[in-house]
Amino acid sequence: MNLELLSAAVLIAVPCAAIMGYAIQRGATCTVAAVDELLGKRSARRLASLAEASLWVAGGLLLARMVMSLPALPAGYAIGPWTLAGAALLGFGAWVNGACVFGAIARFGSGEWAYALTPLGFYLGCLTVGAFGAPVAQRLPAGSPVLDLPAAAVLLFLVFAAWRAVGLLRRGPTMFAARLWAPHMATAVIGITFVIMLLAVGAWAYTDVLAELARGMSSSVPVRVLFFLALLGGAAWGGWTAGRWHPTLPGWRQVLRCTAGGALMAWGTLLIPGSNDGLILIGMPLLWPYAWLAFATMCATIAASMLLSRQFSHFGHGARRSGAAS
Repeated sequence: MNLELLSAAVLIAVPCAAIMGYAIQRGATCTVAAVDELLGKRSARRLASLAEASLWVAGGLLLARMVMSLPALPAGYAIGPWTLAGAALLGFGAWVNGACVFGAIARFGSGEWAYALTPLGFYLGCLTVGAFGAPVAQRLPAGSPVLDLPAAAVLLFLVFAAWRAVGLLRRGPTMFAARLWAPHMATAVIGITFVIMLLAVGAWAYTDVLAELARGMSSSVPVRVLFFLALLGGAAWGGWTAGRWHPTLPGWRQVLRCTAGGALMAWGTLLIPGSNDGLILIGMPLLWPYAWLAFATMCATIAASMLLSRQFSHFGHGARRSGAAS
């Protein structure tokens, strides 16, 4: 890519990264929050919205395939025991952190400064994972099953997109903003902006940037860091415009949780390989089985961690009440 084309691509990608950050914050996008909603309210609305982000990416790629030559897409990985171990570690790290890598951006955008330490912890985790002799996942041949889908899949996606557009517009302009930043539409914005970035500059996830920095990879890292800063700026702007920007200095417990949670998520990410932003926006839309299995395992681990934590918490409260009564 020559300099002029690169500059044009960057000018397209930076606003997309900012809009993505804005949508993450306004939609309160987070796998931990989605699992908590499932357990507490028996609602899968947020989980469905995360899956919908994958659908928008897959549909966007199918549409793009009709009008242009697609850039090289990431390869998938074989399923193995490390896929499950890494996904469990990723889920446990997200629970420790109190938010997944998406949720950390959303909470940073609300002024929760502790979540600026989650990327730092992730970076430190990428630096230290080599000490454990992390295995190298078996890479599958390039390509994706989604690109082999028939033309009818494109028509179905267009019908779905039209249905979503009608639902967004039917209540008029006064309700437009409220409906746009509901979880399912916010994740649609995330998926659409990601596709535009993928076509302009290639697949991008901020966790990949942190991993590349930790490995000392210099190719295009400065530009990708710029995208990360735009993502953070968009999230902060989303919090400000929504009235959620309430700067809060963290206590030492939150500092430890966010740093440790980020490191645990990094270890899990490198074992899978892929963090939940990459799984949702890259692996799952490309119909790689390892990505779907890893995301399901991550969610199951978060749910198990929440349930066990509540059980032990109830046990502790019961023990204290018994002690007080005696």
